[in-house]
Amino acid sequence: MSFINRLIKNQNLSPVKLIVLFYFLAILISTAILNVPLLWQEGQTLSLFDSLFTAISAISVTGLSVIPIDQVFNTAGYFALSFIFQLGGIGIMTMGTAIYIMLGKKIGIRERQLISIDHNQATFSGLVRLTKKILQMILAIELVGMVVLSIHYLNYFDTWQEAWLQGYFASVSATTNAGFHINGASLVPFADDYFVQFVHIILMVLGAIGFPVLIEIQQWLIDRKNRKKGFRFTTFMKLTTTTYFLLLILGMVVIFLIEHNLAFADQTWYQSLLSSLFNSVSTRSGGQITSNIAEFSTPTLIVLAFLMFIGASPSSVGGGIRTTTFAVVLLSVYNYAKGRQSIKVFQREISHRDTIRSFVVLTTAISLTLIAIFVLSITESFSILELIFEVFSAFGTTGLSLGITGELSVVGRIVIMVMMFIGRIGIFSFLFLISSPPTKDLYRYPEARMLIG
Repeated sequence: MSFINRLIKNQNLSPVKLIVLFYFLAILISTAILNVPLLWQEGQTLSLFDSLFTAISAISVTGLSVIPIDQVFNTAGYFALSFIFQLGGIGIMTMGTAIYIMLGKKIGIRERQLISIDHNQATFSGLVRLTKKILQMILAIELVGMVVLSIHYLNYFDTWQEAWLQGYFASVSATTNAGFHINGASLVPFADDYFVQFVHIILMVLGAIGFPVLIEIQQWLIDRKNRKKGFRFTTFMKLTTTTYFLLLILGMVVIFLIEHNLAFADQTWYQSLLSSLFNSVSTRSGGQITSNIAEFSTPTLIVLAFLMFIGASPSSVGGGIRTTTFAVVLLSVYNYAKGRQSIKVFQREISHRDTIRSFVVLTTAISLTLIAIFVLSITESFSILELIFEVFSAFGTTGLSLGITGELSVVGRIVIMVMMFIGRIGIFSFLFLISSPPTKDLYRYPEARMLIG
């Protein structure tokens, strides 16, 4: 990666700006690839602007689309698209580092700094090992998912080639939480197939719960198998998994209570419960559906939008403000209301710096989504709920939609593309992109007290 150092030196680019530049270049290259006619079905055309929208959606593993994927692309196009959202899901630096390792290149300090930014890591320790584990783990999960789904899909498709193609694409899309599908109807055709739904739930959870969590679980299993004692899960792992599953269960319960006599009225209680679970998991960043979500009541759509805004866990394939941000903000409010000076959780104290960062992320995310909704309310003719849902889906890189994506104006599509891109690179990368390099204060003023609240 010697070209990285030369690029930084020549252009005076910070590591964060360089990461953003890499994602931007990946989008441009992906746009050019998707605009190759050899990837299209006979008689189909694709404008450069639609190729750009699809490329951004794939790199950000969102799944929002202004074109029918199954009708525009051929088999080669499916593989090209899957490679793009594989790149976006795993991370550009992870893929680049893996290639450099295979070529026998040395990973220097600068490259490690880029990896830490791409995966939101606080230290440089063990980053190359982390990259290897992420790649191995995700590919293994996708492989198992592909085999299981492909075998099961033999019951639905006439040839093993078609079953394998569907199984491969579905596994990669679910694991990376990309939300794309090539059957034209997501998982609606499998609304009564609980096996397919459970496999997708597992794949979506494994992709969205966070790479560090998966690596810790793997290490715990290894130590347990070797009968090693003393292994302890980190506070990050405990907080993010607790928050993730609490939100998942809360979402499932609320959706079930609201919709079991409405959208799920023709289902048994356990079918309704499974549908509620699937939709709650999908809002983490998965973007798959088993029914028309436009038929859900307004309260349910608000809940789904809220869950999409929170998104997945840090250092995962998903977007949003992330589960730990939401957890730290809630804990801060709770502890302040109790009159406590510090935030304690799992016998540890959350650092003041991380608390401030959480509120910065939340405030910035709310501001950006409100601006996007305001612009769309001017340029589009859809209801405010439809616009909120679309914006939160883009920011959370989820891909769920009430069916308005393809009807958006040029300005509306640009707004959604920007939100998808910010959702992928993260709030801090976005802030560092538009801000000046941090400087050390040369002097301080006396503190001033403000009336707050």
